[in-house]
Amino acid sequence: MTTAVLKFGGEVIADAPALAAVLADVARLTAAGWKFAICHGGGPQANALQERLGLQPVKVGGRRVTDEATLQVMKYVLAGELSVDVVAAALAAGVGGALGISGVSAGLVSARRRPPTRVSGGGEELVDFGLVGDVVEIRTALIEHLWAGGYTPVINTLGVGLETAGFACPVYNINADTVSSAIAGALKVDHLFLMTGVPGVLRDKDDPTTRIARLSAAEARGAIEMKVIVGGMIPKVEEALANLALGIGAVHILGASAGALQAEAATPGSVGTVLVA
Repeated sequence: MTTAVLKFGGEVIADAPALAAVLADVARLTAAGWKFAICHGGGPQANALQERLGLQPVKVGGRRVTDEATLQVMKYVLAGELSVDVVAAALAAGVGGALGISGVSAGLVSARRRPPTRVSGGGEELVDFGLVGDVVEIRTALIEHLWAGGYTPVINTLGVGLETAGFACPVYNINADTVSSAIAGALKVDHLFLMTGVPGVLRDKDDPTTRIARLSAAEARGAIEMKVIVGGMIPKVEEALANLALGIGAVHILGASAGALQAEAATPGSVGTVLVA
């Protein structure tokens, strides 16, 4: 049995043909014996709903500041509309066991509120991100139970606090890259696939033909130091490197083009960038 975590964001969900193509690949790989856990974000959809409600999205260093009203929006978007839409698209693509769950479900993603912290791109001041969580523990039993029953979990990336606040445990907004990497590390999966708007790590961020097929951990760190890897790709790669050390077999960064997932699964580095320890 080959195990994998697949993460994609709201940009893929908003592109119905791209989402259908990705999930068709999941269906084919699942039929061949793979076990997938799918994690999804929903940044563009959350921004759009905030604006419709008259709320101004606030981000520091590319990370969303989450007050009470923003957390409500994230619940509506992630655990509501997008969870339903991704599961419905998965069923249509042939992922017959697709099942929507939350990071809150059975305490799958337990977290504590992030303390004020400095972030790259945020200056020297400490930033209070509000109701944003840092992952404390991934309770893998739920995913393993679903896999044993033939299901493919579709996970929205909210987390639940360990402490009780009033009549309920607090719920936190957590970055989808962070949650997918933490789940992959806890399960020690064979593959973590991170889908982005580019076809992999690029030597020139503006030229898709400069894709790097394969990076060792040492090569990836060197590429960051030499500023070959820049911008929003840096945290993705750094997170990938941290999780390789936890026992993930390989981390793949790839685009959401038709057939890309299946091709990358068959031949790592053929259409994306594969990072290995």
